[in-house]
Amino acid sequence: MLEYEHVSKRYTDGTVAVEDFTLQITKGEFVVLIGPSGCGKSTTLRMTNRLIEPTSGTIYLEGHDYRTIHPVVLRRRLGYVIQQIGLMPHLTIADNITFVLKLMGASKAERWRRAEQLLALANMDTSYLNKYPRELSGGQQQRVGVLRALAHDPELILMDEPFGALDPITRQQLQDELKRLQRAMHKTILFVTHDMDEALRLADRIVMMRDGRIVQVDSPERLLRTPADEFVAHFIGPHRMLQHAGEIRVKEVMLASAVTIPADHGLAQALELMRHKKVNSLFVTDDDRRFVGIVLLPEVQAALRFREECRVGALAARSDAAVSIEVSVMNAIRQMLSYRLDAIPVVDSDGIVVGVVTRSTLAHVLDGIVMPCDGAVHMESPGSGCVTAQLSP
Repeated sequence: MLEYEHVSKRYTDGTVAVEDFTLQITKGEFVVLIGPSGCGKSTTLRMTNRLIEPTSGTIYLEGHDYRTIHPVVLRRRLGYVIQQIGLMPHLTIADNITFVLKLMGASKAERWRRAEQLLALANMDTSYLNKYPRELSGGQQQRVGVLRALAHDPELILMDEPFGALDPITRQQLQDELKRLQRAMHKTILFVTHDMDEALRLADRIVMMRDGRIVQVDSPERLLRTPADEFVAHFIGPHRMLQHAGEIRVKEVMLASAVTIPADHGLAQALELMRHKKVNSLFVTDDDRRFVGIVLLPEVQAALRFREECRVGALAARSDAAVSIEVSVMNAIRQMLSYRLDAIPVVDSDGIVVGVVTRSTLAHVLDGIVMPCDGAVHMESPGSGCVTAQLSP
């Protein structure tokens, strides 16, 4: 659909706005360019509709070098929405929405039908068609700006921080409406923002930029899980990454190699199994591999000195320490901290042990999410205030 091939923009004073920008965008994709001020994201957008010409490199639209397309023709093939909206105050909402259609020769009846159709898609009453921009709120005006960009059925819509001047509630409503419209109309959108929450909410893929270069291109999910470097992690923010930890399921990170022992086995067998597997706890199960409890190495060693004939099931405790495969990683961490364990079992809906999560596993997951400098994890644990745990691999 849209392809950038080694695109750069350098000004005569030596300023490099964009450097070696290479990206492919497929039809129907919602791609967000994000980064700090001056990173080149808006320049990239303006090069796309030839408001700015690149110094080098090529941009292809539907496989064609866009320099072979007259700038006016190119812009009529694109939709363009900016923060300032730019509605014409002397025109009605209907005429604002269909302005490009009029330039393209559409009849008044065709334009009116299209305006009605778009207002219906945006859940706006057709009574707005005869109103003027001054009669609408800021949020309503921005909705009209988006509809104007959609009116002539463009192949690609460019959006440069369109919701930046709106209040948070209106902004979120418009984000949701835009995503719904994009999916309903199967439009390709290239969207510029400096707001990471907005990018995560809207994007199929996020393009992180710094100093005119692409730093990382990934889905919101992968960006949160595996930021390319400290710059990306810092820009995302550790609070968003920790929130994301609440979305990762235990089944995605658990190990299948849980060390279990039947409840009717003896203590000597338990001790030998611990030595062989190099673990300091065992998950005790019944005959159907259902979780019964946990025994720790010191408990087995102490019992061996005084209760030689004891079975491991008699020592099993912490019967509610297991977590379901469907719970979040953050819940598993809280469970582990609550019981002060190095490992906890993962069970299925029947209570059968299917895996294990360990401190080292969770430390690795959190390291990828929050990249802590001291290895400490701080979180709220129900009933105990702030808990500090040292999760060292």
